[in-house]
Amino acid sequence: MTLLLKYLNIQTEVFKGFVPFSYVEVLHMANTLSLAQSHLASQPTRLGPATAAKVLLVDDDAHVRRALRTTLASSGYNVVEARTGEEAVEEIQADGSVDMVLLDIKMPGMGGVEACRKIRKMCDVPILVISVCRTQEEKVLAFDAGADDYLVKPFGIQELLSRIHALRRRTSDSEVVPPFESGDLKVDFERRRVIVDDQPVHLTPSEFELLRYLVLNEGKPVAHHTLLQSLWGPEHVREIQRLRVTINQLRRKIEPDPERVRYIHTDHQFGYRFEVSPKKPAKRKQKD
Repeated sequence: MTLLLKYLNIQTEVFKGFVPFSYVEVLHMANTLSLAQSHLASQPTRLGPATAAKVLLVDDDAHVRRALRTTLASSGYNVVEARTGEEAVEEIQADGSVDMVLLDIKMPGMGGVEACRKIRKMCDVPILVISVCRTQEEKVLAFDAGADDYLVKPFGIQELLSRIHALRRRTSDSEVVPPFESGDLKVDFERRRVIVDDQPVHLTPSEFELLRYLVLNEGKPVAHHTLLQSLWGPEHVREIQRLRVTINQLRRKIEPDPERVRYIHTDHQFGYRFEVSPKKPAKRKQKD
């Protein structure tokens, strides 16, 4: 009983939408939980290691980790915990098979933004930031570090699960696009490989999906809201600054000169367009 009451309090801190329970309701839930645990213990596991997606949960608050672990495990995810940014980086280095990272921002030692930046340099695993920080500046910092999505605490359970599902779907079930090659840029969309000037370039999942969408619509201006809805869902269609951050990150990685773009062009007050422009000769320095 004590454990259940404590669990309900923890859930209220992390998730929104919970209402107070009466003593009788708590007794009923305790009995139901006990029966459910007994039933599950007697049943074979349905999701083995080959099918359960592995989620790295990074948060310094043990209560938050416990609540999120319970929610994710009940939805079929295999959860690995880290208490700090340093532990998260070590886990990624030791085991690169993580399918998703849930990352808090405010942590002692290495903060979430720096951990995100280090993880992103190692792999292209989807990173969902979960934080109480809600300002535009803090969100931009996270996206600039390589985060793919941002969820402000407290949040609803269904919203969390839908965000995770959407991120995994975008990185696994994308439409097949033929390889693209033009000048110094080569993209193999099926293998998720990008080569610039004969050197491999690492893109985040969001950057890669943005490039894929633009190439699919080569030569056509694509509106801000269309790109935002395609990449992050209809609830994000007003987050133009977030799109600009991702566009700038992508340009820095694939454009020979981000100040004189060849591939990703801005259609002012509308959106962006992928179109290969001829190389422009470098400006000659004038003689004194």
